[in-house]
Amino acid sequence: MKKIIDYILSGIYLIYFGLTLVVFHVIQVICFHFFSRKTHQKSVHWLNGFLLHGLWLLGTRLHYEAKTELPADRPVIFIANHQSMFDIVGMIWFLRKSYPLFVSKIELAKGIPSISYNLRKSGAALIDRKDGKQAIVEIARLGKLIEETKFSAAIFPEGTRSRTGELKTFATGGVGILVKKAPHALVVPVAIKNTGKMNPKGIFPLSSLERLSWVVLPPIEPKGKSVEEIVELAKTAIQKEIS
Repeated sequence: MKKIIDYILSGIYLIYFGLTLVVFHVIQVICFHFFSRKTHQKSVHWLNGFLLHGLWLLGTRLHYEAKTELPADRPVIFIANHQSMFDIVGMIWFLRKSYPLFVSKIELAKGIPSISYNLRKSGAALIDRKDGKQAIVEIARLGKLIEETKFSAAIFPEGTRSRTGELKTFATGGVGILVKKAPHALVVPVAIKNTGKMNPKGIFPLSSLERLSWVVLPPIEPKGKSVEEIVELAKTAIQKEIS
């Protein structure tokens, strides 16, 4: 019976999902070309708010908690575990006051309404995993951008999704570049739980009645610490929260 419900509700949500992407693609283009960058960013926040809260159609429960107050006078580097595409949707909405810009694979910058457009226009780091030099240059550019604007960067050190919820190895390279190029940034771990249960076998069917959680953990001051220490502290904090 649960599977039948999943198929029906998934169909309803995915129609909603697709229509939301198309409508907000037009809104983004208008905001970007006729208004300001800040207006465009707000349109992206609302896009993700609609995508996230649309999960109520699946009976999904959403939980957000901040165990620290995020600074407004310095950039932030968010380090999060990665389970699903819904990780990003939640982070953009819940952390919207910090304007998180993501380190993303370059393939996502084409072919997806709203999402690809935002990645190209927002300042996100679009990396080619087959070209290490290009990836370094892109992440360094993002680091410089958040240092200048006091926005934030978000990175998933696992690189690829862990659909089981078990943490993979956290790579240090991308975090190290961001910390170097944004020396005034505060590092903040974000623990994401159960998003992988939403789509364990792909986009369809989605699993209904799940409880998804985003928890902002106490910050890590990077000064005086090696990148290995920073990443290990973040991983340990995330592991403790999701266990």
